[in-house]
Amino acid sequence: MVDTLKGGTTFSTELVTELMSKVKGYSTLGKLSAQTPIPFNGSQQFVFNLEGNAQIVGEGETKKPGKATIEAKVIRPLKFVYQARISDEFKYCSEEKQIDYLQAFSDGFAKKIAVAFDLAAIHGLEPKSLTDASFKATNSIDGLVTAVEFNAKTQFDDQIDSIVQTVVDDYDVTGLALSPAAGQALAQIKVNGVVQYPEFRFGQNPDAFYGMASDVNKTLATKGATSENDYVIAGDFQNAFKWGYSEEIPLEVIEYGDPDQTGRDLKANNEVLLRAESFIGWGVLDAKAFARIKAPAE
Repeated sequence: MVDTLKGGTTFSTELVTELMSKVKGYSTLGKLSAQTPIPFNGSQQFVFNLEGNAQIVGEGETKKPGKATIEAKVIRPLKFVYQARISDEFKYCSEEKQIDYLQAFSDGFAKKIAVAFDLAAIHGLEPKSLTDASFKATNSIDGLVTAVEFNAKTQFDDQIDSIVQTVVDDYDVTGLALSPAAGQALAQIKVNGVVQYPEFRFGQNPDAFYGMASDVNKTLATKGATSENDYVIAGDFQNAFKWGYSEEIPLEVIEYGDPDQTGRDLKANNEVLLRAESFIGWGVLDAKAFARIKAPAE
């Protein structure tokens, strides 16, 4: 099996689907938004703004004009890479044992890609270095949506309601993303001694909040050099944020050299390197469909 993998191979379609299902399980954006396949050369999403209402035309009546604007958003997949060294004992295992190794690696890979996807699309960060990515200002929620300040004097659920009101005139609010600290802030709200949101107590992560899909995820609280910690993001994740993946994930088992630039030769240290690559694209179709609260200062 390792001889086949040395030159590079791809995960089966079934395993790719399983991997991406796991990505949805660990990624806020994967859980809250709609996913569609993305070809390697990208895809184009058209955002129409149609003003006014439709007209009923009577006999002999003139058809009156409407006004429409259209904006095109191109979603191009970016390459996400994760690689890890393991003992070269992997080469000498039975095929069944190698499959166990690769299954464990694919599980870890799915989690790493899920986190990387959120860091890139929410914060506009290059996930490995946590530095600003080139697309931050044009294709990330933090880059496109101005945050409001957390107000310690206002009850937290009222603050959520306030940002939701900035969205609902034009969009439905289909999802709510919370940092762990924000989830616990909801859990601590009491009225006359009665806990108002018990579903968030003890670190729980409910699937819904007042009919909206919800997710509590530490990726919201990840901060880069210039990015902000997000406390809450509310918006139309189903319609105004699109993402997808290419149905091919290359996997390599590399036996020679220093492919991860650690200064350690693989052969000299009895190691092999497992490398997997995933191609994921996304698009924030309209910044007005989202609102967010900045995390309170520490």
